[in-house]
Amino acid sequence: MTKKIDLSQATFIIPLKIDSDDRIRNIITVVCFLLKIFDTNIVVKEVDENQLFKDYALPQISEFLEDDIKNLNYIFEKSNNSVFHRMKIINEMISQSNTKIIVNYDCDVLLKPETYQKSYDMILNDFYDVVYPYGFGNFQKQIFADDEIITEFLNKNFDFNILEKKHQPYPAEYGHVQFFNRESYISAGMENENFVSWSPEDKERFFRFTTLGYNVGRIDDYVYHLEHSRGQNSDYSNPHFLKNMQLWEYLQKLNKHQLTNYYQSQKYLRKYKCYNNNI
Repeated sequence: MTKKIDLSQATFIIPLKIDSDDRIRNIITVVCFLLKIFDTNIVVKEVDENQLFKDYALPQISEFLEDDIKNLNYIFEKSNNSVFHRMKIINEMISQSNTKIIVNYDCDVLLKPETYQKSYDMILNDFYDVVYPYGFGNFQKQIFADDEIITEFLNKNFDFNILEKKHQPYPAEYGHVQFFNRESYISAGMENENFVSWSPEDKERFFRFTTLGYNVGRIDDYVYHLEHSRGQNSDYSNPHFLKNMQLWEYLQKLNKHQLTNYYQSQKYLRKYKCYNNNI
């Protein structure tokens, strides 16, 4: 068996709401890939009416990994709310993690193994507070995968050429995945819970870290996005979209001092012990 790449000081946090068969296939692919290639930690937190990850994804993951899932922590929170409060869920996972590096990770993305390693080392060696492991511009490869392609990818040593059989280039900016120094993530205000569901929290996150003077790094590698059908939690039909945009318009006008004061005044942060210990 090939020795796994050591990312043991990282925790991949994956908030999850399974709204289609695409999501099930994607989360299976991502978790199998991460745990097969890396010695690392994964937290999947599913917030939904039913435990779809446990019922449909976990058995296939366990079979593929031959029950080697000790580094996978699955958390379920029952909710009848159709709106996925992603930022709140991420903050809860940040507060419960204890590794030096936190990876804010979408359930539909993959990187080449060497890209994970480079991003990890940039944080581990204290060179950066946050790293975007893909370039700005046409550095996204949209993958229009089906069951056949994913099965081949999993069974043929994760050959990314297989995924590229059905792909198209697409712009990448600020979402997908970011590697953080956990202490920096917390001190900068974690995720802004005033953004609900989808967009444009990813733009605000980048703006905030750069405005507050954190060291933000970028790697000009590709991010592979496993495409999926879209509902209100992944496109403009989000009922909170207008309010989110208004908040973003306000925040991007703030200078460093004003932005610092804004986050220090956010009451939702007070419920997190890790944040209170940093102020």
